[in-house]
Amino acid sequence: MTGRGPRVSRPRRARWRRALLLTGGLSLAVVLSGVLPGSGPAGHGAARGAPAGLRLAVPGERPAGAAGRQAALRRLEAGIAWRRSRPLGRPTAGRLVAGVQLPVEGEHFVTWDTPRRTTGNRGWRRWGTDRLVRTLLRVVREHAAAHPGAPRVVVGDLSRPHGGPFGPSFGGDGHASHQNGLDVDVYYPRRDRLERAPVRPGQIDRALAQDLVDRFVRAGAQDVFVGPRTGLRGPRKVVWTWRNHDDHLHVRLRPPRRR
Repeated sequence: MTGRGPRVSRPRRARWRRALLLTGGLSLAVVLSGVLPGSGPAGHGAARGAPAGLRLAVPGERPAGAAGRQAALRRLEAGIAWRRSRPLGRPTAGRLVAGVQLPVEGEHFVTWDTPRRTTGNRGWRRWGTDRLVRTLLRVVREHAAAHPGAPRVVVGDLSRPHGGPFGPSFGGDGHASHQNGLDVDVYYPRRDRLERAPVRPGQIDRALAQDLVDRFVRAGAQDVFVGPRTGLRGPRKVVWTWRNHDDHLHVRLRPPRRR
């Protein structure tokens, strides 16, 4: 008897190799399921959002470089589950029916988790009416086309999956509004091109920020709130100067007409 151990026939070795490959593939799928869209907590019907610095993978695709990543992000946007939404009540006392979830990021935008101060907003903070999500995507797409060298637009909170209160108990300072799917926070673009919220007004690229304000006004926003130290302007009774908005603009769409 030698130290090499028992001899294994070729057919048995082939079966072992196939078994190892199968179990390895299953393990990889389990790991990826934690970061792919749709892996969020039960009841929210969506992913929590990728941790900072982690890019979401698209099943069956291996992006190569910037072009591949853009293609993956376009597919992520294309996977939005559209449906007709209904905002009920007021932005400060309402709820959202059949909301639509904004992806964690896209070709022209990235989301920001305000309480955690990191990119990749949690899934349950990214719900709005279908009209709000469509308007937001159209504005950031047109903004990117007009400013090819600009950073992606940083988007903050929309509403919770079914709307309702979104106060301090949900993290950070919370929101008095954002309750019926018609509100969204958009952070001002930074002069240093970093895709994160500005810390002080001196970091704001005012030309790009003013362009966003103008585009949301033209898109039919009912109200756009901007900070008193930003120097941003717009039509009276649409663009309002409001405290606590020196790092972001707050967009509110008009409620649908009652039939």
